[in-house]
Amino acid sequence: MILGAVLAGGRSLRFGSDKALAEIDGQTLIARAVDALSGWCEHVVVVGRELAPAPTLPDWPRPGLGPLAGLASALHLANDEDYASVLTCGVDAPDLPDDLPGLLGEAPACLAAQPVVGIWPARAAATIEALLLDEEERHSMYRFAELCGARLVECAIPPANINTVQDLDAARRTTR
Repeated sequence: MILGAVLAGGRSLRFGSDKALAEIDGQTLIARAVDALSGWCEHVVVVGRELAPAPTLPDWPRPGLGPLAGLASALHLANDEDYASVLTCGVDAPDLPDDLPGLLGEAPACLAAQPVVGIWPARAAATIEALLLDEEERHSMYRFAELCGARLVECAIPPANINTVQDLDAARRTTR
């Protein structure tokens, strides 16, 4: 079983407002992400927000630690509820590849250009905990991918990564 997790705990500082609520073709970015993962996963959660179009979880161990804290929370839930893996995406990736699970293959793997989009074994919860609790360690998705032996998968057309209003405008012109 696969748990889907939309990582949505950022503060949208570069965007200037809550980018999860920005729209493409009349649908919010957060709804697009939940819908995309729902097609591939038995259950989907949104991590790092209190209100969302799916059940929510807080970041672990606390907010402000970036996407790793969202992934850590999802991995804990996956372990508690006997999911084999967690398929993740950021709230700001509105155009995931149609064949994402096939593209990624077995866990652990992530997109080379955007490691927030990945599939992670539930058993990696201990690895991410150690990383987040080590204040001297580099807290990045690439570092986590390295520590858990994830494959970095190339994608012909990487998903958009919306950080600014200009990124959103570009995504509106190109999103499938």
